[in-house]
Amino acid sequence: MNDREKLKEKLYGLAVRYAERKGYILNPDEETVSDVIDGVAENIEEYGKRYCPCRFVSGDLEEDKKIICPCIYIEDEIENDGRCHCQLFFKVN
Repeated sequence: MNDREKLKEKLYGLAVRYAERKGYILNPDEETVSDVIDGVAENIEEYGKRYCPCRFVSGDLEEDKKIICPCIYIEDEIENDGRCHCQLFFKVN
Protein backbone atom coordinates (compact mmCIF):
# COMPACT_ATOMS: atom_id res chain seq x y z
CA MET A 1 0.00 0.00 0.00
CA ASN A 2 1.50 3.35 -1.02
CA ASP A 3 1.51 6.50 1.11
CA ARG A 4 -1.55 8.01 -0.63
CA GLU A 5 -3.57 4.85 -0.01
CA LYS A 6 -2.53 4.80 3.67
CA LEU A 7 -3.53 8.45 4.00
CA LYS A 8 -6.89 7.80 2.34
CA GLU A 9 -7.51 4.86 4.67
CA LYS A 10 -6.76 7.05 7.69
CA LEU A 11 -9.02 9.84 6.36
CA TYR A 12 -11.82 7.38 5.70
CA GLY A 13 -11.56 6.16 9.30
CA LEU A 14 -11.71 9.75 10.56
CA ALA A 15 -14.80 10.41 8.42
CA VAL A 16 -16.55 7.28 9.69
CA ARG A 17 -15.85 8.15 13.33
CA TYR A 18 -16.95 11.77 12.83
CA ALA A 19 -20.19 10.66 11.16
CA GLU A 20 -20.94 8.22 13.97
CA ARG A 21 -20.20 10.80 16.65
CA LYS A 22 -22.42 13.46 15.02
CA GLY A 23 -25.26 11.13 14.01
CA TYR A 24 -24.57 11.44 10.26
CA ILE A 25 -23.88 8.82 7.64
CA LEU A 26 -21.38 8.78 4.82
CA ASN A 27 -22.69 9.06 1.29
CA PRO A 28 -23.88 5.59 0.24
CA ASP A 29 -22.20 6.17 -3.15
CA GLU A 30 -18.75 4.72 -2.50
CA GLU A 31 -17.26 6.39 -5.59
CA THR A 32 -18.23 9.85 -4.32
CA VAL A 33 -16.79 9.05 -0.88
CA SER A 34 -13.55 7.88 -2.52
CA ASP A 35 -13.35 11.01 -4.71
CA VAL A 36 -13.87 13.36 -1.75
CA ILE A 37 -11.39 11.48 0.43
CA ASP A 38 -8.88 11.57 -2.44
CA GLY A 39 -9.38 15.33 -2.73
CA VAL A 40 -8.76 15.80 0.99
CA ALA A 41 -5.62 13.64 0.72
CA GLU A 42 -4.42 15.73 -2.22
CA ASN A 43 -4.93 18.91 -0.20
CA ILE A 44 -2.95 17.45 2.69
CA GLU A 45 -0.12 16.67 0.31
CA GLU A 46 -0.26 20.11 -1.31
CA TYR A 47 -1.12 22.39 1.64
CA GLY A 48 -0.43 20.29 4.73
CA LYS A 49 -4.05 20.61 5.93
CA ARG A 50 -7.28 18.62 5.56
CA TYR A 51 -8.90 21.26 3.38
CA CYS A 52 -12.28 20.47 1.90
CA PRO A 53 -11.76 19.60 -1.78
CA CYS A 54 -15.01 21.35 -2.70
CA ARG A 55 -13.90 24.76 -1.51
CA PHE A 56 -11.30 27.27 -2.65
CA VAL A 57 -8.10 27.51 -0.59
CA SER A 58 -7.40 31.25 -0.37
CA GLY A 59 -3.97 31.20 1.22
CA ASP A 60 -5.26 33.22 4.19
CA LEU A 61 -4.60 30.81 7.07
CA GLU A 62 -7.32 32.30 9.29
CA GLU A 63 -9.96 32.10 6.56
CA ASP A 64 -8.80 28.68 5.40
CA LYS A 65 -9.20 27.24 8.92
CA LYS A 66 -12.93 27.37 8.19
CA ILE A 67 -12.61 24.83 5.39
CA ILE A 68 -10.64 22.15 7.20
CA CYS A 69 -12.73 19.01 6.82
CA PRO A 70 -15.17 18.71 8.43
CA CYS A 71 -15.61 22.41 7.75
CA ILE A 72 -17.49 24.96 9.85
CA TYR A 73 -20.35 24.94 7.35
CA ILE A 74 -21.22 21.25 7.73
CA GLU A 75 -23.90 21.47 10.41
CA ASP A 76 -25.89 24.21 8.65
CA GLU A 77 -25.55 22.47 5.28
CA ILE A 78 -26.73 19.14 6.64
CA GLU A 79 -29.59 20.80 8.50
CA ASN A 80 -30.70 22.79 5.44
CA ASP A 81 -29.76 20.47 2.56
CA GLY A 82 -29.59 17.05 4.17
CA ARG A 83 -25.92 16.77 3.19
CA CYS A 84 -22.69 18.72 3.25
CA HIS A 85 -21.47 20.60 0.20
CA CYS A 86 -19.01 17.85 -0.79
CA GLN A 87 -21.70 15.19 -0.39
CA LEU A 88 -19.50 13.21 1.98
CA PHE A 89 -21.75 13.47 5.05
CA PHE A 90 -25.53 13.07 5.03
CA LYS A 91 -28.32 13.48 7.54
CA VAL A 92 -29.83 10.23 8.73
CA ASN A 93 -33.43 10.12 7.49
